[in-house]
Amino acid sequence: MSFDVNDLIAFYATPLGVVVRRALTRRLRARWGGCAELAVMGLGYGAPFLASFCSEAQRTICLMPARQGVAAWPSAENNAAALVEAEMTPLPDNCIDRALVVHGLELSEDPALVLEEVWRTLAPSGRAVIIVPSRRGLWARADGTPFGYGQPFSRGQLNHLLRGASFTPVFWGEALYAPPINRRFFANTALAIESIGAAIGWPFAGVHFVEAMKQVYRPVAVRSATRRRVIAFKPTLAPTARRAPIGGDSAG
Repeated sequence: MSFDVNDLIAFYATPLGVVVRRALTRRLRARWGGCAELAVMGLGYGAPFLASFCSEAQRTICLMPARQGVAAWPSAENNAAALVEAEMTPLPDNCIDRALVVHGLELSEDPALVLEEVWRTLAPSGRAVIIVPSRRGLWARADGTPFGYGQPFSRGQLNHLLRGASFTPVFWGEALYAPPINRRFFANTALAIESIGAAIGWPFAGVHFVEAMKQVYRPVAVRSATRRRVIAFKPTLAPTARRAPIGGDSAG
């Protein structure tokens, strides 16, 4: 069971959803800054966080997995959302500069294939931000939020997946330190709690927030492990057939 696109739209319209959108967009802006002349992609449900990039990026698209469903986005402009298989998107190689994966990896049957697909579509200098529920966080235990569904991750599990897909993590962080209580009072104080939690590193944050760079060349260790062993051959003389003397045997 997972949130479908209608559940996601409804959640991000609640006070708690607004807090999540503001907190994660602030983190995303801090990592990416401006995205002028860049191609930006969201995979999963990135619509709440990518709206502010539409006016400056060269193009911004939202790809939504088939099991989740799709909704038109953005509402005031030409549609830039599409329904896809997360493990096989209809994009050419090396066409995306920035990728956001949120509400996608934890719900996939094969997260490694999703990351491999993100790697394929990223340009050689491209970067991806991955947001997934934290295994030790309170949000992974809250059924009333989209982070309470699917597989939560530990930092070690996520690091293993990223390196297996040839990504190099360049930033590790956490977010959503406030408890997932959908009440206006908590929503009004959540951003203050978020700032304090990020400053002092409170444990039990709701999500992992990691930025990773596309690794174009495979590590030497991997390359040497797949190199075939070359057998050294020693020269030897090949046997030849004995030939009779010219003229044959002489008669006595």
